[in-house]
Amino acid sequence: MSAGARTPPERAGAREWTALAVLGVPAVLVMMNMSVLYLALPTLSRDLDPSGPQLLWITDIYGFMVAGALITMGTLGDRIGHRRILLVGAVAFTAASILAAYANSAEMLVVARAVQGVAAASLAPSSLSVIRNLFRDPAQRTLAITIWMMSFMGGGALGPLVGGVLLQYFWWGSVFLVAVPTMLVLLLTAPFLVPEFRTTGTGRLDLVSVAMSLVTPLAIVYGIKELAADGVGLPPLGFIVLGLLVGAAFVRRQRRLASPLLDLSLFRIPAFAVSAGGMIVVGMLLFGTSLLTSQYLQLVLGFEPLEAGLWQLPTAVGGTAVALWVSGLAARFQPAVLMSAGAAFAVLGPVMLTLVDGGPGFLVAGSLLLFAGLTPFMALGTGLVVGAAPPERAGAASAVSETGAELGGALGIATLGSVATAVYGGYMADHLPRGLSADVTERAEDTLPAALEAARAMPGELGSALADTARAAFTHSLHVHAFILMPLLLALSALTLTLRRRGEKGHEDRPSPDDRAAAPAPVDD
Repeated sequence: MSAGARTPPERAGAREWTALAVLGVPAVLVMMNMSVLYLALPTLSRDLDPSGPQLLWITDIYGFMVAGALITMGTLGDRIGHRRILLVGAVAFTAASILAAYANSAEMLVVARAVQGVAAASLAPSSLSVIRNLFRDPAQRTLAITIWMMSFMGGGALGPLVGGVLLQYFWWGSVFLVAVPTMLVLLLTAPFLVPEFRTTGTGRLDLVSVAMSLVTPLAIVYGIKELAADGVGLPPLGFIVLGLLVGAAFVRRQRRLASPLLDLSLFRIPAFAVSAGGMIVVGMLLFGTSLLTSQYLQLVLGFEPLEAGLWQLPTAVGGTAVALWVSGLAARFQPAVLMSAGAAFAVLGPVMLTLVDGGPGFLVAGSLLLFAGLTPFMALGTGLVVGAAPPERAGAASAVSETGAELGGALGIATLGSVATAVYGGYMADHLPRGLSADVTERAEDTLPAALEAARAMPGELGSALADTARAAFTHSLHVHAFILMPLLLALSALTLTLRRRGEKGHEDRPSPDDRAAAPAPVDD
């Protein structure tokens, strides 16, 4: 071998691939936990009677707590061990799922979902960083990450089916109990199959940075929700400004710390910065759309949970097929080209959604095209983020990737969901039938479930007119949502294509600096 040539990376064997199968368990669970909740919303809304803002908090507090805690958990895993964080998180997630299943109020369910989110924050970055260290060969790592991402899609496919069956025969809380046996599998097998990885010589965890990373997204989103619910006012604007100021202070603090919670130097790598930022947009579009389509199937079209789940199955199956196809194409085409082309193709999805009017055909087609088009970004973008970072920062890099997706998902539910709620309320205010009491009018303008519940209690034509108006208002909000998606997808496609001009170089395309810490090795605990 010539001087200066690098030794080919060691290829993974049977144990590594078996460990990958175990690491897919939490990925399946995280996605399933989201999809079954969407199906359960109409049922739990009737039992717990949440307000519009409470309903949004139930759906997205999980995502925000995940996003706020991911960087902390990823960095903590780099320091004390990713397998340890994974197992502790699995125990906590199981306990929080039981609490959510037996919640007897909207407030209790919000708290349980928040605890679930903090626990879930340990699962994805720990899994992804272990994969980063198990699979040193770039080609094997791309395949491993694609398979791991397919676990998310598998959870999306199983969620509607499992959730539909459970909701058909049991109460809404049963959908959260799915986590219990799933997590037991992980707890029993991971100690034997998943090696421990951690980085030596790291500094102490900065608790101030941890608090700031939680306050920033929560304050901004709370302000956005209040703006959508009550209009422009000093309190919501104050929370948004508070979140932005804390976020700016967080960035300044990370630049001064010797051992920052978030290594901002990673964002100087184009592949890392563009891919991580793009994951936020992808999460926004997918989660925001899934929330609306799930409710449309049940509340507008009147499908039972199982039937609604079956109608959502083609989206998950199509995304899985595209992920396998794209993994093979990545050997011949630049990932940036595939990701950009996929985002442009995904525009066909919201075009279809604008045609939705009283049937499931265009709704399913639109969801399928949107999800399939963004699948290359999910599969290949994650690999670019993880591969761009040095091995000793795998946990932090994985956390940034997952933070982007989870934060985007929570933002999608909060912002796009709030916009849809505001559009729905505006349409209702202009089209409500005459003869409604002030109390019914207020409830009907709040949420679609509340409007349908009020309509069921009314006799004759007035109840039917209220239900028809509420369903038309929700359909109108779906159309507005679709029009918002189109320019976002085109911008994502154009931004991603800049990686092709800059090159997709990351850590593995350049020699490691002499002062960089050695890559973490398995630790025998």
